[in-house]
Amino acid sequence: MFDRRVRMIRGLFAMAIAACCGLAGMIASGQADEPKQGTTRRLDFGDGISLEVVYIPPGKFLMGSTPEEKSWATGIEGGAQPGTERESYEGERPRPMSVKDGFWMGRTEISVGQFRKFVESSKYVTDAEKPGGKTQCFNPKWDGYHFGTKVVHPWEPMPGKSWRDPNFAFPLKDDFPVVCVSWNDGRAFCKWLTQLERDAGRLPNGLEYRLPTEAEWEYACRGGNSGSQYFWWGNELHDGEGRLNISAIDFLPDRKQTWPLGKAPWSDGYSFVSPVDHYGEKGRNGFGLADMCGGVWEVILDDFDPKGGHEELHVVTTNPRPVCRGGNYFDVPGNARCAVRLGLQSTSYSDSRDGFRICLGVPRRP
Repeated sequence: MFDRRVRMIRGLFAMAIAACCGLAGMIASGQADEPKQGTTRRLDFGDGISLEVVYIPPGKFLMGSTPEEKSWATGIEGGAQPGTERESYEGERPRPMSVKDGFWMGRTEISVGQFRKFVESSKYVTDAEKPGGKTQCFNPKWDGYHFGTKVVHPWEPMPGKSWRDPNFAFPLKDDFPVVCVSWNDGRAFCKWLTQLERDAGRLPNGLEYRLPTEAEWEYACRGGNSGSQYFWWGNELHDGEGRLNISAIDFLPDRKQTWPLGKAPWSDGYSFVSPVDHYGEKGRNGFGLADMCGGVWEVILDDFDPKGGHEELHVVTTNPRPVCRGGNYFDVPGNARCAVRLGLQSTSYSDSRDGFRICLGVPRRP
């Protein structure tokens, strides 16, 4: 009788320990005691370089844009080129979407300083730096499109240029968003960061650092707004003053001209790219994320579907073209909306208008 009671007590004790261990695992993996919206984690890379990620809970949103929004984007204020199929990539109408798992997203795009720490640690060579590599950069000798006689574009493929030297014609700073990096390069950064945090015992169970899916990105960009607004702050471009880096009333370096075509009717302080989180609290959306509109295009995990974005990760096996989101410092206001999406030429393509932002979430395999 006594032995049976001892065995029963021991069994109950073992069950309690197992339950506690299981609960701990659930908390670590985000299945229990889910973090509150806006909770942050700071990743220390050393030498004063760090990265902050912000927690975004599961939720619903509308992906895409209305015909009225597309009309504005290609109108006099939006400035996007009318008559192309570009706006059709957003879908015919906004579609209800769900993000079923909470995730953490970088408050800012990855900076030059953060990317440099990755390269120094891993000895990684970007696609643009490999033999035969090249990247799209601004030609400082460019003096206009010359639509009346010939069309000359300002961005050209340039061998020898890379994230180390994007040909900006002004000093590169550590707090600029890194550019001239490809989808491959962004994924390599995430893989390195995952291993770094795992080795340090700081990686939550069941999670990894990766590029965001397209649904996660647009949900995060809208900042918790349930409607289909043009920008995360609403539909009025004028309310974006002091919030985003975009083609605006800023002179090009060593010139007296601004960018041609449509532009924001104010100065954002930079004719090219601005530092990450330059606009502070005013430049952060409802989730606390900075520079989600404008700045640099952000490369996404999904492959491009010209018919519209997907709720689940979209992958193709033939001619994969990664999605990029958010607009850039050179682009017109109509191309910096929450719904705007383009497909890059390839997984190795890079451009001095393109960067990336990371998230910490459940694994998604392309």
